[in-house]
Amino acid sequence: MLAGMAWFIKTETFRWPHSQLLPHLRAHHRWVERLRGEGVVISSGYLVDDESRPGGGGLLLLQAEDHAAAEALVRQDPMVLSGGVDWRLQGWKPAVGDLGVH
Repeated sequence: MLAGMAWFIKTETFRWPHSQLLPHLRAHHRWVERLRGEGVVISSGYLVDDESRPGGGGLLLLQAEDHAAAEALVRQDPMVLSGGVDWRLQGWKPAVGDLGVH
């Protein structure tokens, strides 16, 4: 973890069918890749069921200076801007273990 940076988690559930969200998902993937290219520590993925099928939601891990900075970033997410997801942002304080986000 970069000095002075904290972890944050955005969880989301899909409000619209996958077919309606697909263009926003593609824009979201490009947005995450652009941020990674700019040096932001961020990783995004689907929540899946016990058979590895997408379960109607996602999880975003990111590092930011504080909650306000993380929220400002998340509010730029094409998935959030689309209105097609309900989302929640929380800070995360690692207690045990190590996490490498690629």
